[in-house]
Amino acid sequence: MLRLTTVAAALLLSASAFALSLSDLSQQDASGGLKDALIQGAQVAVKQLGTPGGFSDNPDVRIELPGHLGKAAKTMKMMGMGAQVEKLEASMNKAAEAAVPQAQALLVDAVKKMTLTDAKAILAGPADSATQYLNQSSREQIRAKFLPIVKQATDQVGLAQQYNAFAGQAAAFGVVDAKSSTVEGYVTEQALNGLFEMIAVQEANIRQNPAGAATSLAKKVFGAL
Repeated sequence: MLRLTTVAAALLLSASAFALSLSDLSQQDASGGLKDALIQGAQVAVKQLGTPGGFSDNPDVRIELPGHLGKAAKTMKMMGMGAQVEKLEASMNKAAEAAVPQAQALLVDAVKKMTLTDAKAILAGPADSATQYLNQSSREQIRAKFLPIVKQATDQVGLAQQYNAFAGQAAAFGVVDAKSSTVEGYVTEQALNGLFEMIAVQEANIRQNPAGAATSLAKKVFGAL
C-alpha cells in the first residue's frame, strides 16, 4: 500500500512538472519558442502562396478587380468580353505568386530582430498578435520588394494600361484608394494582405495545436499558453 502511494505521488509530481505555464519559462526560452513558431508560420505561408495557383485557386486570397472596376468587369463578362478581364485577373494573381517568395528573408529577419519585450507582448496579446507584429515590422520592406516584380509581370498584359488609366482617374475623385490607382500598386497591396492573412492562419493553427510546431521549444511555449 505504501509503495502504491509513493508511486501515485511520484506520478502526480511528474504530471505537475509538465503542466508548465508561461511564468515557468525563462524569457529567453519564451522568446526562442515564439521565434521558431513565427519562422515556421511565415515559411509555410510563403510556400503556400508562392506557387502556381497559390492565389488564384484560394478563394480567401484570390485577387480580383476592385470596387467599380470589379463591377465593370462583371458587366464585360456579361457582354461576352470576359476573356480580357480573366486574362488581367489571371496575370494579377500570377504576379502575386511570383512576388511572394521575396518576402521570406524579410520575414525571417524581422523575427530575428524581435526583442524580449516584443515577445512578451505577443505571447500575452490577442490570437493574431504575432501576425500584427510582422505586419507592422516588415510590410513596408516587403512592399518595396514586391512592387517591381509585380510591375514587370503586369506590364506584359495590355489591359493593365486600361486599368491604370481608369483607376488613376477614379483615384483622383476618391472612388479608388490611391494605392490601387495602378495595377501594380493594387496587386502588391492584395498580395501583402493575402500573405499576412495566411500567416495569421498559421499562427492560429500553432496556438490551437502546439504539437504541430516544428521545434520542441515552440511546442513547450505554445503548450503553456
